[in-house]
Amino acid sequence: GAGPEILDDHVGLADQVENGVRSFGGTTSMMFRTIARNKRSVTLDLRAPEGADAILDLVRQSDVIIENFRPGTLERWNLGPDRLAEVNPDIVLVRISGYGQNGPYKDKTGFGGVAEAFGGLRHITGYPDRESVRAAAPIGDILAGLHGAVAALVMLLARRRDGAHSRPAVADVALYESVFMAVESLVPDYDAYGINRERTAGNLPGVVPSGVYPCRNGSVMIAGNSSRVFGRLMEAVGRPDLANDPTLADGDVRYQREAEIDEAITLWTTQYEAAEAVTELDAAGVPVGEILSAADIVDNEHFRSRSMLQSHKIRIEDDLEEVRMPGVVPQFDGVATPVRWVG
Repeated sequence: GAGPEILDDHVGLADQVENGVRSFGGTTSMMFRTIARNKRSVTLDLRAPEGADAILDLVRQSDVIIENFRPGTLERWNLGPDRLAEVNPDIVLVRISGYGQNGPYKDKTGFGGVAEAFGGLRHITGYPDRESVRAAAPIGDILAGLHGAVAALVMLLARRRDGAHSRPAVADVALYESVFMAVESLVPDYDAYGINRERTAGNLPGVVPSGVYPCRNGSVMIAGNSSRVFGRLMEAVGRPDLANDPTLADGDVRYQREAEIDEAITLWTTQYEAAEAVTELDAAGVPVGEILSAADIVDNEHFRSRSMLQSHKIRIEDDLEEVRMPGVVPQFDGVATPVRWVG
């Protein structure tokens, strides 16, 4: 089938993505086109009666509404959950905000970067001897969107089930809580062991060996932190003594000897080009990958084979340019989902 129809409503005020976010040429940024691919867009002023009426007409024909205003905004426009349910009793509503629909911080302005700080991620990201850093991707926004999508599916499935059971119709997704879910045992480790995690560069505490290792050109990411993979990795880098050390089957012991293990791996990787190191470790059954830039990705056979790079003609300034857009995740039944149009 054609799949769900997604309408992206840019409400009243100029869209934030198009005002100050990564537009290097032309009138529409590639970031907006990427986010809006396969969506239809319309701009409405919901504070005006005509805009509100247009939204309610769309609600009558829709299954899911997703909004990301500050709590109370839709209610002030008389477009809150009760009003939407009057128009379409089957509608499900996903509400995404910085701090959630209730609690003492609910009225605070919230963006993804602030949520990453408040949710605990920023404090543990970066090097211990300097200020924390932000990942070069909108982690908070992406995680909240994924949690919102899951919430919408849960509510739609509940709506379809027969019998007497709860049928939730409104999901409350907070940006900071979506980030907090990603830091896993941050707080349980604090309560159980008194560990207040700090920044540890690119490694996760206790996950050894796992990290970026230098090669003759560039570097590779190696994840040898399970006991069986660790043994194969040590054999591959010429350290059978470490592979056969029974104490190193214990992850806690590997953590205590992290510097020794990392040195052994680095001595081996620096003898190879990155691609050669990947080939050797692939053959040994060790999870490994080159660290790819955009220029590397567009030349990568695996990205191309799975249609994760889909070309479209896009007007930039006065010329049509061939632009490779990200594909769609997931594939269904082994068939890649096409990018039918860009925003």
